[in-house]
Amino acid sequence: MTNAVGPRGVFGVIVPSTNTVVEHDYWRAALPGVAYRAGSMYIPDPVMGNDDDFRALLGQIRASIDTAVRDVLTAEPDRLVMGMSAETFWGGVAGNAAFEQRLRDRTGLPVTTGASSCRAALRELGCRRIAVFSPYQPVADVEVGRFFTEAGFDVAAITGLRCPTAMDIARVGADRLREVVAGIDGPDVEAIVQVGTNLSFVGLADQLERELGKPVLAINAATLWYALREHGLDDRVEGAGQLLRAH
Repeated sequence: MTNAVGPRGVFGVIVPSTNTVVEHDYWRAALPGVAYRAGSMYIPDPVMGNDDDFRALLGQIRASIDTAVRDVLTAEPDRLVMGMSAETFWGGVAGNAAFEQRLRDRTGLPVTTGASSCRAALRELGCRRIAVFSPYQPVADVEVGRFFTEAGFDVAAITGLRCPTAMDIARVGADRLREVVAGIDGPDVEAIVQVGTNLSFVGLADQLERELGKPVLAINAATLWYALREHGLDDRVEGAGQLLRAH
């Protein structure tokens, strides 16, 4: 089911309609012979300024995901990759497993999610005590923390940027992200983990790893890494963190 531009693999990537970062991050890797086809989940009301707004936003994602998956399947992809993260953490480890199974049943394809990718990446790197940040509201950070705790990690800190809209996630600059990382880091933290796929963090995470001397996981890099490795592709990529460079 590959094609001329994706002889090694065609990945269907499901993203919210408000997201401008996932496709940019995937294409920056410039992997030869791997193609992407994005399916968009329509978000008519992108407000997420409090917990209730965030729950409503998640409801919009749930209402539109089947259409996005339907559309991307017309490109006959080999794998489905979730370019959105909140829903993949919801309900902890069991919620993530159920979400992945629903998509496998719906599509007949292998499925890669951000939550599973971060778990696999941390295990690959041998990290247990982590600090996490997101663009989310507290209601979602609780679910993120639940997933990592149930997956066997010690969450030293978790904080959300509480972005007022889904588009504002992509407007967070490097200086603010550095402040957030500094606020949650500590000598007992073995790895920093960023979730929220519309945060532009891949390049900065690569820089911070070198500065801090510890893994700094950007969820888009982790998800792409896991999708490639699950697909049997061992390409090494520079500038996107140690996962893609050395694992």
